[in-house]
Amino acid sequence: MSDLTGKVVMITGASRGIGAAAARAFAAAGANVALLARSGGEIGEIAADIGAQALALPCDVADFDAVSAAVAATVARFGRLDVLVGNAGVVLPVAHMAAADPAAWGAAIDINLKGVFWGMRAALPVMLEQGGGTIITVSSGAAHSPVEAWSHYCSSKAGAHMLTRMADLEYRGRGIRVLGLSPGTVATRMQREIKASGVNPVSQMAWSDHIPPAWPAQALVWMCGPGADRWLGEDISLRDPEVRALVGVGQG
Repeated sequence: MSDLTGKVVMITGASRGIGAAAARAFAAAGANVALLARSGGEIGEIAADIGAQALALPCDVADFDAVSAAVAATVARFGRLDVLVGNAGVVLPVAHMAAADPAAWGAAIDINLKGVFWGMRAALPVMLEQGGGTIITVSSGAAHSPVEAWSHYCSSKAGAHMLTRMADLEYRGRGIRVLGLSPGTVATRMQREIKASGVNPVSQMAWSDHIPPAWPAQALVWMCGPGADRWLGEDISLRDPEVRALVGVGQG
């Protein structure tokens, strides 16, 4: 595992699943971690378990002012911000387009797409001033292929992927590393929600087909090092056997 001693990592959607696993993985690698989620109680428990190198910050990523305040609080506590992991996301409500609730569809865009941009917008000035940083967005195969009844999710993930490409285009030359992680299907609460919908082939997958959250968490830590540089501006797929070998998961 990479040594991130002294680095500062902010993770959105850190109350459970990939985000919670990532907080623990980054802390184990020596980093200070700021955990963001709407659920203050859950991130508070995780931060308390990690110890003094963790900071819990209740935050709705759909609110730019809240995200900006969280970045400021992180810098005030730890002195800098080296890594932003944009992980917060929702897949509900699953619905075909003709029946989709417009307000719920828009709320998903606010979290999955605007929330990613708000994080980048708040973090980039800090990273640019300190001379560099890494921004990783948790992406999805849905960013690249349509999935029945996921118009909100596919559209928002496709937009977030373009934000990754845009940030790389504009700031790679100024020391900013920007990448996406497409983890595949992961055994999280989101997958239980997908399964309960009963719509599209993803909902029909066996639970044993999903990878554990620790795998993408380990991938996120690895992506902060030079081994991932050839994927700058793109999504790294954890379905790729070469990537799994480099990360050190799914072997044997």
